[in-house]
Amino acid sequence: MKQAPTAGIYTLGCKVNQYESEAIAERLGDAGFLVLSPREICDVYIINTCTVTAESDRKARQFIRRAINRNPNAYILVTGCFSQIAPKAVAAIPGVDYICGNAEKQSVVTAALELMQSGNKNEAPVLQTEAPDAFGFESMCIRRFDRTRAYLKIEDGCESKCAYCIIPAARGKIRSKKPEEVVAEVAELTENGCREVVLTGIETASWGKDLGGLLLADLLERVDAVPGIGRVRLGSLDPSLIRPAFVERISRLRSLAPHFHLSVQSGSSAVLARMRRKYNAQTALEGMELLRRAIPNVQFTTDMIVGFPQESEAEFEETLDFVRKARFLMIHIFPYSRRKGTLADTMPGQIPEEIKREREKRLAQVQAQIRRSILDEMTGKTEPVLFETNENGAWTGHSPNFLEVVCKSKEPLHGEIRTVRIERNDGDRCYGILAED
Repeated sequence: MKQAPTAGIYTLGCKVNQYESEAIAERLGDAGFLVLSPREICDVYIINTCTVTAESDRKARQFIRRAINRNPNAYILVTGCFSQIAPKAVAAIPGVDYICGNAEKQSVVTAALELMQSGNKNEAPVLQTEAPDAFGFESMCIRRFDRTRAYLKIEDGCESKCAYCIIPAARGKIRSKKPEEVVAEVAELTENGCREVVLTGIETASWGKDLGGLLLADLLERVDAVPGIGRVRLGSLDPSLIRPAFVERISRLRSLAPHFHLSVQSGSSAVLARMRRKYNAQTALEGMELLRRAIPNVQFTTDMIVGFPQESEAEFEETLDFVRKARFLMIHIFPYSRRKGTLADTMPGQIPEEIKREREKRLAQVQAQIRRSILDEMTGKTEPVLFETNENGAWTGHSPNFLEVVCKSKEPLHGEIRTVRIERNDGDRCYGILAED
């Protein structure tokens, strides 16, 4: 029997890339490939790249070279944001066979088949360099999933043009997945045993703007009606979405998890204005308060940039004060990284690296205290936990509001939602015992 060709996929960057890689993996399987870990020796490697920072670009090059070194005879196909922005830089790496950006990413499957059939590596890489939005929203879907939660891309593109961000150039204009296609994909995942779906996008809050004025709340209501639906989470949201009408509608949904990741970026209104964000610190806090009043036990996570150009000590103190008021469960903290092609890269008043690191440390210390206080409040309470991983009998999962919970059990809990009584925490995770049914 002829052995199936093998393929490995390296995925860098965001949840959207993760979803796209999973869709590509399914297409490869349908085409007769055996999809393996990219750590294995494979006939084909696909690298799905990110370009959000200069470090992301460096990692993209590193992973391309890593694949080439792992098997110099393998066919190397590169897609994603870095290859969209800098296809010539990718083409300059010896050994690359095919390059496409974010337009028709699934073309890597056809290209892989053609390379396997030819039996020869390309002397020079084939470049597909269409604009990222040239063909509208690329139709793709997943039916299978490896974990208890599945990511589902409902939107692509961004038109915000924030001063620090290169992604609009890499992803193009807003394109939305049709609601009936989203519902069908969620329904199939649910039928196949998925307990939690994360609806995500490059700018998730903008879903529907290109579909005749449909709103994200319209889609959430349709997903909520899927028979047997488990939990539904949302990807990163712009705080400007959180308005009374939106909150009133989503507060009635039975499936929506009480956890929101708001892409706040700074707690200083002056810094937010320089960033060209669509809200200020006060409106972000007001939106969070709306959600807290409407949705019991809601928790928030966020991203914060420290050391944005011209950020004064007083403005950074405003961010610290904002964080104390907002009480985030978790903050992903990023020292500002200059990105060629963005407005912020040319701004005067660039902050020295040592000040960025010092501010990162101070913000992390404040956030650690807040997280500890939130977890302390959970002691003695019970939470339904969706268990995901197991290490030596200690099962780890998440509550609806995204608390990470560890519970020992001799019985298998993977993919199970079980009630847990919280007994203690270590400042990072909660620890509990299975409650009696």
